[in-house]
This record gives sequence, C-alpha cells and structure tokens, in this order.
Amino acid sequence: MTTGDHWLPPPGDPYRRPEGATDAEVDAAGKASEALEVIEHARGHLIAFHRMLGMADFLFEDAADLLEAAGRTEHAEHMRTQVVGRNVLEGRWTFQVIDEFDRTYYQVVKDAEARIRQDLTGGVPHVYEAEMKERRRSKGVPGHESRPPC
Repeated sequence: MTTGDHWLPPPGDPYRRPEGATDAEVDAAGKASEALEVIEHARGHLIAFHRMLGMADFLFEDAADLLEAAGRTEHAEHMRTQVVGRNVLEGRWTFQVIDEFDRTYYQVVKDAEARIRQDLTGGVPHVYEAEMKERRRSKGVPGHESRPPC
C-alpha cells in the first residue's frame, strides 16, 4: 500500500500512519523526531562531560594527597583550594548545568516534538522511518523482514 510515494507498513502494524495523515505531515513529524534524536545525542555528551569532570575532580584530590605525601604541601594546598570542588561555570557544578539545560531547553524540545507527533501522526512514533524501511527493504529476502517474528 502507498500514500503518495510512501509504502505503508501492513494493517495492524504499530508504526502505521494514522488514517488521514499526509506525506507532508509524516515528513514534518519525522524531521522533528530526527532533531530530537540529535538533541538526545548532545545531552548524552553533556552527561559524559558531567561524569568526566567528576572523575577528574576526584583524581585532582588524589594528586593533592600524593603531593602532600611527597612533602609538596604548597602544591597540595593550591590543588585543594583552587581546583578540587571548583565550579565549572559561575556558581554551577556540572549537575546544575544539566538541570538547567533540562529545564530551559531539553524539556521544551521534547514537549514540542511530542506535540507535533501527537497532532500529525496520532502520537505514533517513527512513522517516517517505518515507511522508509518498507521502501528500502528487499521483501522476501532473509534479513529484510518487516518485523521480528511473533
């Protein structure tokens, strides 16, 4: 089955476009979902940044302890007072950066994508990708099945 140039998944498929959804609407919802995936990836990097800086902070503390043990108390004290526990942005540790990002940007983006998907595809996710899969797969060829076996 097709709508425009789009091959539709079979009836009953959870990714099937709802009745009345146009190609332009499916394309727009797909583009919004694609953009959200990019933001999800970027947020993953922000989480990695948080974890890496936290790990580095503990390593700097270890270095201060080693400096102290080596008799380099001035360097140890400088490390402890100037580096360990330092804000990464004014007044913020990385967890606060993530929380602010989530509040001021991430949640707004997620809500906008969900609204578009709800209004244009009845909330059905990945309609665009499901139709692309139907167009691109070699029907009847092993490894190109439409869905996993029941």
